[in-house]
Amino acid sequence: MPETIDMGFIIAATLAAFLVGLSKGGLSMVGMLGVPVLALTMPPLQATALLAPIYVASDMVGVYLYRHRFSGRNLAILIPAAGLGIGVGWATASIADARMVTLLIGLIGLVFCVDMFLKRKRTVPPRPADVPRGVVWGAVIGFTSFVSHAGAPPFQVYVLPQRLEKTVFAGTTTITFAAVNAMKLVPYTALGQFTLRNLEFAAMLLPVALFGTVAGWWLVRRLPERGFYLFVQATLFLVSLKLVADALFS
Repeated sequence: MPETIDMGFIIAATLAAFLVGLSKGGLSMVGMLGVPVLALTMPPLQATALLAPIYVASDMVGVYLYRHRFSGRNLAILIPAAGLGIGVGWATASIADARMVTLLIGLIGLVFCVDMFLKRKRTVPPRPADVPRGVVWGAVIGFTSFVSHAGAPPFQVYVLPQRLEKTVFAGTTTITFAAVNAMKLVPYTALGQFTLRNLEFAAMLLPVALFGTVAGWWLVRRLPERGFYLFVQATLFLVSLKLVADALFS
């Protein structure tokens, strides 16, 4: 958190907290914009640390809202695998190149979106969840989420082809990342990313994030199925494009 708090910082922090809340309500990709927005007013690593408690608190509400709507098979595969990826990220925290990870995940997202676009007029059957691919993508989710907070694109690459019903997709996303964020608390604390001042300010932003969570849940329930998935795919493309730009030009 910056030494002096000005109006620009307050606006950016409030918007970032709302975006995080929306993502926990089911609009998953929107949450990736939280850190970049807050990073306009403070170093990215500090922005990450400030938003981490808001992610965790919003996760609790999101899990409650989607407690009956999720894919149990996906959770059983992805969460343990993500834990493995987080462990690798923690072990390699001092040598992992976050820019290269960001670039790779952005490129994977772009390739996936282009492939989906080319297949849009073809009838492609849903691809069910499977253990080999799920373990690989789950580990990638955990690692990239730990290193660069970019776990959403690999999640979408694995789960979107399954064509889950929209609320099941949203619930699976919310619960998966609730578990991922909870698992990251221990290594983040060990690496000294939390301060009392950050926690106090995060508590002030919590009502905004919780409002965003309920708003996201409301929107997901009212968006038509096709409109919801078009939104997810378009956001994935834009976020992936931004990840590539950040890695190449920042």
